[in-house]
Amino acid sequence: MTSEGISAASAQQPTPPASGVVVSAQSEAGRPSRTGPASPGAPTTTPTRASTPAPDGRPEILALRALKLGDLLVAVPALKGLRRAFPDHRILYAAQEWLRPIVGLTDAIDDLLPTHGLDDPLPIEHGRIDLAVNLHGNGAESRGRLEEIGAARRMGHRSPGWDGPEWQDGVLERERWAHLVSWHGVPADPLDCRLRVPDGESPAPDAVVIHVGAAYGSRLWPVDRFGEVARTLAAAGHRVVFTGSEKERARALAVADAAGLPEDTVAAGTLPLDRFARLVAGAPLVISADTGAAHLASAYARPSVVLFGPAPASEWGPPPGPHSVLTDESLRVGETFSPTPDPALMAVTVEQVLAAAAAHGVA
Repeated sequence: MTSEGISAASAQQPTPPASGVVVSAQSEAGRPSRTGPASPGAPTTTPTRASTPAPDGRPEILALRALKLGDLLVAVPALKGLRRAFPDHRILYAAQEWLRPIVGLTDAIDDLLPTHGLDDPLPIEHGRIDLAVNLHGNGAESRGRLEEIGAARRMGHRSPGWDGPEWQDGVLERERWAHLVSWHGVPADPLDCRLRVPDGESPAPDAVVIHVGAAYGSRLWPVDRFGEVARTLAAAGHRVVFTGSEKERARALAVADAAGLPEDTVAAGTLPLDRFARLVAGAPLVISADTGAAHLASAYARPSVVLFGPAPASEWGPPPGPHSVLTDESLRVGETFSPTPDPALMAVTVEQVLAAAAAHGVA
């Protein structure tokens, strides 16, 4: 497919970004970033790693979004648009290796190019990629990494050497990336965000999922409040399971203890990512901060209660459906990396969460 909006890569060398650590509020994926800049210059070859997928004869698209689970899930509509528009291309997704089980469930991506952030060059041969798509952001770091690989064509937001739509702050992320590829002649529906359900049975059929973790302290709703919600739901006869990462297992155990529930209700740190997705796909309700768990609930159209703190729901909120957003925007400080919960999150009460759960039929 040839789209007039997709620009050919410039023959000139990209301008090296300034040295030093970059902290960008919106330029890289709409979230604050602490990624260092790209190395100066544009090498003619890039060393590949053993994990780099070998070519299979098809022309290739590389979509860069070297971020986390929720970031992948809000980009699914754009990725599905690319899949439909380029059925004969192989689509590689540049992101962290641990996302591989979910990447396969998009039915839009053929393989993962393991990429941890933007500090190192992308592990792909120079000139191998037909179309490079910047779904990471619009900062010098992400643009520079894609410029280095010498793709025949590039797709991204407007910036020096790149054609595309202007970057807009305050845009819902699913809409941002669907609009980007649509501008370039690749129609995408921002509501086309569903994932395929993994094979097999749920690890805890019909259990209410209470996801107690978050990447930063600014999103951590208090243990005692999670515990009170869980205790109330369990007393009403609902099965409850607590989820989180391995590092969050201690927190999940503390919530279970506060709820008066046994250790076997804690699945945090025990589920591979695809089994976690299967758990969410069968849950009658998911209660979570603004994390990947909440985005999985959206991807499977499962009822959810999402507690927002530093991130605005207007940019990261769920699509229309059986989802409730709880926050107090008037109190939001918005410091993502703060070790303490954002006031907008702390304003959410146990009673509000239980009322939202009841509205979804879980009372």
